[in-house]
Amino acid sequence: MKRYLLFAAVIVSVLAASCSKYKYEKVPGDPLKTRIYTLDNGLKVYMSVNKETPRIQTYIAVRVGGKNDPSETTGLAHYFEHLMFKGTEQFGTSDYAAEKPMLDEIESLFEVYRKTTDEAERAAIYHRIDSVSYEASKIAIPNEYDKLMSAIGAIGTNAYTAYDQTVYVEDIPSNQIDNWAKIQADRFKNIVIRGFHTELETIYEEKNMSLTSDGRKVYENILSSLFPNHPYGRQTVLGTQESLKNPSITNVKMYHDTYYVPNNMAICLSGDFDPDEMIATIDKYFGDMKPNENIPALQYEPEQPITSPVVRDVYGLDAENITLAWRMGGAASADADLAQLTSDILYNGQAGMMDLDLNQQQKVLVAYGYPMIMADYGAFVLQGRPKAGQTLDEVKELLLGEVAKLQAGEFDETMLKAVINNRKVQIEQYLDSNDGRADAYVNAFINGIDWKDEVEQLDRLGKISKQDVVDFANRIFGDQNMAVIYKHEGKDPNEQKISKPAITPIATNRDATSAFLQEIQSSQVKPIEPVFVDFQKDMSKLEAQAGIPVLYKKNETTGLFNLMYVIETGTNTDPVLNLAFQYLDYLGTSQKSAEQIKQEFYNIACGYGITAGADRSYVSLSGLSENMPAAMQLFEELIADAQPNEAILENLKADMIKARADAKLNQGANFGALNRYATFGPEYVRKNTLTDEQLQALTSEELLDKIKAFANLEHTVLYYGPKSGNEVVADLKAYHKTPAELTPVAETVRTRPLLTPENRVIMAEYDAKQIYFLQISNRGETFDPANDAAIALYNAYFGGGMNAIVFQEMREARSLAYTAQAFLSQPGRLDRPYMYMAFIATQNDKMGDAIDAFQEIINNMPESEAAFNLAKESLIARMRTDRTIKSDVLWSYLAAKDLGIDYDRSKAIFEQVQHMTLDDVKATQEKWVKDRNYTYCILGDSKDLDLNYLRKIGPIQFVSQEEIFGY
Repeated sequence: MKRYLLFAAVIVSVLAASCSKYKYEKVPGDPLKTRIYTLDNGLKVYMSVNKETPRIQTYIAVRVGGKNDPSETTGLAHYFEHLMFKGTEQFGTSDYAAEKPMLDEIESLFEVYRKTTDEAERAAIYHRIDSVSYEASKIAIPNEYDKLMSAIGAIGTNAYTAYDQTVYVEDIPSNQIDNWAKIQADRFKNIVIRGFHTELETIYEEKNMSLTSDGRKVYENILSSLFPNHPYGRQTVLGTQESLKNPSITNVKMYHDTYYVPNNMAICLSGDFDPDEMIATIDKYFGDMKPNENIPALQYEPEQPITSPVVRDVYGLDAENITLAWRMGGAASADADLAQLTSDILYNGQAGMMDLDLNQQQKVLVAYGYPMIMADYGAFVLQGRPKAGQTLDEVKELLLGEVAKLQAGEFDETMLKAVINNRKVQIEQYLDSNDGRADAYVNAFINGIDWKDEVEQLDRLGKISKQDVVDFANRIFGDQNMAVIYKHEGKDPNEQKISKPAITPIATNRDATSAFLQEIQSSQVKPIEPVFVDFQKDMSKLEAQAGIPVLYKKNETTGLFNLMYVIETGTNTDPVLNLAFQYLDYLGTSQKSAEQIKQEFYNIACGYGITAGADRSYVSLSGLSENMPAAMQLFEELIADAQPNEAILENLKADMIKARADAKLNQGANFGALNRYATFGPEYVRKNTLTDEQLQALTSEELLDKIKAFANLEHTVLYYGPKSGNEVVADLKAYHKTPAELTPVAETVRTRPLLTPENRVIMAEYDAKQIYFLQISNRGETFDPANDAAIALYNAYFGGGMNAIVFQEMREARSLAYTAQAFLSQPGRLDRPYMYMAFIATQNDKMGDAIDAFQEIINNMPESEAAFNLAKESLIARMRTDRTIKSDVLWSYLAAKDLGIDYDRSKAIFEQVQHMTLDDVKATQEKWVKDRNYTYCILGDSKDLDLNYLRKIGPIQFVSQEEIFGY
């Protein structure tokens, strides 16, 4: 997973004394008031206090990643990340002393296995590994780390590995700091490698998914082209198939001892805590970690200049595209700032050179660019997709044409100021959350950047001149020093698959708990009382001209606004709406060209968007609050005076037809279309989708008439920003042009999901090594708030996270998938039904096992008092600290209105769950889940699947792409 800093950066340290014994660094003028501590063992701790909610975002970052993998066991950083969830000597096991000899034997067997080449001998060794692993699993307690996190009310349990870092993520209640630190310290100090072969099978699944990801192939080819000497280009984060087939637990342990040391780690925090208490707690638990004074420096030959283009051809099922990339300096180099600024001049999604010259002028289907900034090196990347009949080389020349203009300085110097203003907006948005703040600290630490330079980045960018940008462009972008990646449509000749090994499902031991978990569960913390949103107090209902209702919530933390017009109509009523809105985006007025309008919006650091959903449409304006009136005026001028352009419309139609054809090549788009078809039926698809013939018949007059009629419809205004309610109403009166009487919205007849009176299978073809599988069931029951608590608790117990039944059975015990979900979905509107859904993505040869396993656990739900108590405690703990704040208050109010209520349902759920038992979950499963009929959706290659097995489930309906897409 790749993270980008929206601002790049670096700390001339100011040593500050706190009232405690701990010293910390701070930076004058830092809006986050960051404290940076360094413990005696070298552990860095970054902190920002934010008391908006009683929660804390925590990231524990280790400065090690895929680039540090041993060449003989690539992918090690990534699969070690997975193993960090398996426990220690204290948790994850009921008897470590009895378990250890078996774990030692498994380690020894893997060392023999990886050095054995005879396939029969390897199979025999793996069989022994599987047998010993099964015996060890009888003692292990799978997912006990996740149970610990659930017990303390953590959410967002996750981790990610990139080339430069491995990062572990938790969002915890503010009263659980001591328990969190105790668990994490034990985890980082005393990791035990267990459940190794089943977790490896999960990693095989992830690797298999990557092998059919065209985007990942292009990304890896960019790196291998630009960095032939550096590990960025020589190995991948997921590792080679050969490495994954021959793993080494011994290497894993050495890796942990070498890199998972305090002087190579940072704890990054933002949220509701006392800094002095927090650092004391972290020191208490992490202070005895032993540093490694001999962390090996990464060894690689410096990259030599590229003297002729490195050309690569990549094949895959997705639509063709082309990528150009140039090598540049890393995150801590001067190139980073210049690249950020240059990137926004070239492409910013609104008024960059590529935006206006290529996208706005419809010269390509789409073009964009961005800097890919990593610790040791970076890459500047331009990408484009061709229009119908256009070659990749023609797109390449257009991209290089924009580079040549940049090198010649053919851009207005005022663009520099506009870029700074828009980056200011991006940074304010980014740092307006605990997640953004903690993530910023992670990036600074991993990239070796002083926090002072992060704080001062906007000032630095403001000093960059036009000549600096031109000089950078001429130094970086050449026609001989680039990588050119042609992504072609077609079968990948190099595509391979890691075959399914024979694995015995491990024991789940759901009722087992370690003494460590019991200790955490019984620990006493000061309870946090829940706070539920009160729509009467937490927002205001105002009225603007023409009786327009205004939902108002003040932004107390930034200088940014979001103004939304919400109209109760959508594509169910008129499938042409989104095309009309796209057309508008290309048009100018009688006074201004489309390019001028885009530039004016960008210059004032504001933007607009219009989109139609199935039943509701949205117009949004956002940006710097002081420029809201100007943004409103610009938008109203465009709506009222948009000028038709037949050439643009014909190009738009052609591009839309090409984009729709491209969508048919994409696995995710095919699965989305299959899901829609199965859920709503063929009539819905036909009604809501324009055929190519209908699309071609549309005229400018029709589309502009729809826009003008749309602008006069009744609507609700949502405002979140720093202005007062009176100021907002005044601005609406002055700048939001409406007739004296708005047009009532015609009553919408909403299409309901199809009932599922019997089992059936819908099969859509897609040539991939994994199937996407979805089963859906609709019995027609509609919303009743009396069901809320029981369904919430069932979902928490059965499908609510890594410690729930679905994850344990489908991934941990049986290694059937990288991802699996099952849940009873709540209606979003009064006329929508409850639906049961289950999803899995798995290898083709695991299909039958996966479906059988799903049916078994869904219909015969495993029962565990211990697992239930944990799910209940976790749900209650989360609800105690959940807070509906900021603009979420407005959207929560709209969601409540859609269900015919005007209150927060969470209060009743919280109160009722307190008294519920496992019997209530069993009753919910019996009433709502057991023995339902389903529509089973399969997206895959029927030649590679057991169709006779599927016929046992229900009759198979084979559907074409034209049927599921509607064109």
